[in-house]
Amino acid sequence: MSEKEKYEELTITEDGKLMLKKAEADGIETVWDRYKKQLPQCGYCELGLSCRNCAMGPCRIDPFGEGPQKGVCGADADIIVARNLGRMIAAGAAAHSDHGRDLVEVLRNVAEGKAPGYEIRDEDKLRRVAVEYGVEVDGKSTQDIAKELAYAMEEDYGTRKKALTLLKRAPEKRRQIWDKLGITPRGIDRETSEMMHRTHMGVDNDWANLLLHGLRNALSDGWGGSMIATEVSDILFGTPKPTESTVNLGVLKEDEVNIVVHGHNPVVSEMIYQAANDEELINLAKEKGARGINLVGLCCTGNELLMRRGIPMAGNHLMTELVIVTGAVEMILVDYQCIMPSLGHIASCYHTKMVSTSDKAKYPEMEHHEFHPHNARELAKKLVREAIENFSNRTPGKVYIPVEPIKLTSGFSVEAILEALGGSLEPLINVIKEGKVRGIAGIVGCNNPKIKHDLGHVTLTKRLIENDILVVDTGCAAIANGKAGLKVLEAANMAGNGLKEVCNLLKIPPVLHVGSCVDNVRILVAVAALANELGVDMSDLPVAGAAPEWYSEKAVSIGSYMVGSGIFTVLGPMPPILGSKNVVQLLTSGLSEIVGATFAVEPDPEKAATLIIKHIEKKRKSLGLPYNELV
Repeated sequence: MSEKEKYEELTITEDGKLMLKKAEADGIETVWDRYKKQLPQCGYCELGLSCRNCAMGPCRIDPFGEGPQKGVCGADADIIVARNLGRMIAAGAAAHSDHGRDLVEVLRNVAEGKAPGYEIRDEDKLRRVAVEYGVEVDGKSTQDIAKELAYAMEEDYGTRKKALTLLKRAPEKRRQIWDKLGITPRGIDRETSEMMHRTHMGVDNDWANLLLHGLRNALSDGWGGSMIATEVSDILFGTPKPTESTVNLGVLKEDEVNIVVHGHNPVVSEMIYQAANDEELINLAKEKGARGINLVGLCCTGNELLMRRGIPMAGNHLMTELVIVTGAVEMILVDYQCIMPSLGHIASCYHTKMVSTSDKAKYPEMEHHEFHPHNARELAKKLVREAIENFSNRTPGKVYIPVEPIKLTSGFSVEAILEALGGSLEPLINVIKEGKVRGIAGIVGCNNPKIKHDLGHVTLTKRLIENDILVVDTGCAAIANGKAGLKVLEAANMAGNGLKEVCNLLKIPPVLHVGSCVDNVRILVAVAALANELGVDMSDLPVAGAAPEWYSEKAVSIGSYMVGSGIFTVLGPMPPILGSKNVVQLLTSGLSEIVGATFAVEPDPEKAATLIIKHIEKKRKSLGLPYNELV
């Protein structure tokens, strides 16, 4: 195998291939190297047949029937697989929902005047959401409304309610299904805590019952914690509108102080953004020999700034180590989620300064400076100043910025999409009925070294838009499609004739960036609005979801709340469930009779596209719309 072929096996991106070559030359171990060292990975774990939930274990079930068929406690394959999947859902739901809690705390601090530098940027949305929560807004100040809304949202995290507030956005038919199954989420923390209780040894030992509560737990994330996170981010930092920017490692500047924000919570990155635009600090950078300060993003913290401020994106999950290898980054500030523990060590090989910022997330070989609402503005200025001082420590011979940046358009919130449609869903409904847009697919999720970097996202997206399916994407999938040139109006030329016509008419790309991974709930809101407008359930619509390169427990929760909401969802990597035929059957076919949607698993994006196209045409037929017969 040639050197070129070696890197092409790992990623489809040009900057990725070039930086992998440099990483190897610099003696840097990357996520792909560590993955190879783990092979072969544990077969019991891949099948979901290992259990270490108590000290009588660890236990395993022999998939070939020659060894143990029950754990020490008597749990069989079905129970162990369901327990493990339930705990994955609980962890994922906790991660996104805790993100939401952090934002609600900032909202409360803003209302109480204890968060200098933060402000309410979308008062209209504050009032709209407050009304949904039963807060009286007439005659009240913005601060009083914000305080009451924060309190009401905090109530959604507890145990005092029979149902989460924002479930009212879902169609009545969908809520009736949840009520009938007993999976209406009551409290965000309650459902996660109950899942951990149920999966303790000696509690819920009915595998189907465990999985039903898994759906309830996931719904508490999608219609609770994550939805709260998105709404409060919009209130505090502004509801996204279409914004032009650039993406890939080419956004780094050789002659500027490069500061990178990475993680998921915009609370920190917003303050860094303000500091990076401070005139005094910009002048200091110039005094130190730089042309200015260049702030760029990675992963979902970057997505938050991209869609609201037009800040360029350096890359997605599997690029986070390689951005350091450029040798051009003065400082990376991280908050939490999807941050590899390897980053601090890699940075020690260059001049890059690594800073962790969250009280709940510390990392090896990083400085730790905690951001809180009361100190965030001044701490951001202090750290940006340190990044500027670090500019002179660059090693010129190690600096390598491999490509030119690619243009993209981001910021298609539900409100922005409605504005593009003239304030009504009717134009979208009409083009769907006419068949110019066959359906809508949400492509989400991170990267996984088990799948060639960005191949799943980009290939699936191209095949869908070629077939007149509008794609909305979030998180790392959005950045993959941006790097591939799919998020500009000119990309409409890659779409089918119908979608191309719609894109040119509305002046939008065929792939709409709707936010960070927590903003997958924007997809729920949009689909629910379409269903309500048509008087049908979400499961009746020609829509689908996909996570072609997922890796995290958050993705398990996201996929589960999508399916639980009636949206057919295709996964790339196989979740650890193959050890139980019953669990596989329920998730891939049985759920159709229960919640009106199922999972499918297909690592080949070409075949995944076929599954989604067939599903969308089937739904068009059921709705009495023109459809294509597919074998």
